[in-house]
Formats: sequence, C-alpha cells, structure tokens
Amino acid sequence: MSKDRLHRRDLMREQLAHHAARLMAEGGITDYAFAKRKAAKQLGAEDTQHLPSNDEVEMALRSFRALYQSESHPLVLHQLRQQALAAMQLLEPFHPFLTGSVLKGTAGEQSDINLLVYSDDEKAMMMFLLKHNLPFEGGEWSVYLTGRQQTVPSFTLKTETGVPVNIAVLPENARHSGSRKIGRQADIAAVKRLLNESMDNE
Repeated sequence: MSKDRLHRRDLMREQLAHHAARLMAEGGITDYAFAKRKAAKQLGAEDTQHLPSNDEVEMALRSFRALYQSESHPLVLHQLRQQALAAMQLLEPFHPFLTGSVLKGTAGEQSDINLLVYSDDEKAMMMFLLKHNLPFEGGEWSVYLTGRQQTVPSFTLKTETGVPVNIAVLPENARHSGSRKIGRQADIAAVKRLLNESMDNE
C-alpha cells in the first residue's frame, strides 16, 4: 500500500474514532461497536475495513470529555463511583471488583456499573440477592477467558438511581489465568482511593 493511501486510511481511522467518541459522550451510547458503526455511517464510510480499535475510541473519548465536559464529567464520574462503592460494600462477602468505564474514567450519565465476582457457585450470589430483597435480572456476560470467548452468568441489579449494576460471576480459576484479558479491576479499597483522590483534586 502506498504511503499516501496509508496516510488517508490512518486519517479516516482517527476521524472515525473522534466521531464515535462524540456520539458516546453526547448521545449516551455505551457500546463501542455500535458507536463505531454509526460514526462510519454518518461519515459515509460504511464499507471501511479500517474501523478504529476500542482503545483508540477510548482515547478520543477521554480527550473529548477533557475538552468539552471538563465541568460536568468529573461530578458524573464521582457519583457513579460512589454508587459502585455502595454496591460493592453490599456484596462484600463475595469480594467484588469494579471494572469497565466507571473504573477507567470514561463513563457518562448513561453508563452501567460493571462488577466482577470470582466464584464457582453462582447460586450463592442469587440466594444472597434474594435474601436481601434486592431486585435483579439474571443474564449472561460474554468474556474472553482461557484463550476463548465464553459466556458467564450475570446479575443486573436495579438501583434507586436507575443506574444498572451488572455483576458477572467468573469461575474461581479465572482470577489468575485469563483475567488479564478482562481488563483493569479494582477492589473496594482501590475504589475508595479513587474517590478520595478525586475529592482531593477538587
């Protein structure tokens, strides 16, 4: 491929990443793949084979929030992390971890809170939620484990604020084996530190 075509391809990827980030920030879209497809359609590049990666969109999303939502976004993120901590403290017997956009700092008002629990006994989680009268829906979560894509049980809590809290129950052996692919994780102590740091920065 010529240098010129490579340059044009990279420019298109960059444009798509920034457009997808804007759609996510302003339109409340939380699905990266959907945001990228919508961006490609709006920019007339539906047939492109060179969509940006999630990491590229995430970087563009950070830039967008820093530029255009520097006043409102830190407060939204702080509130989401407070809600995440409250849910984690409720689930403390299961040693939950926070993951996803609320941990990374790219979450917006429409974002879900994603928690991970390592246990070979999904029924224990269900019994715990029932015992504490916590309204939830059962489902499945797709995750990359032990070298392949797998589905694991998940529970979505309904909260008073309307922000869904998704709890994925991963097998105990995933804690050390394939968990690198799951992304960054933070336990209760780490989330408390994040909240304290954001308070100190204000």
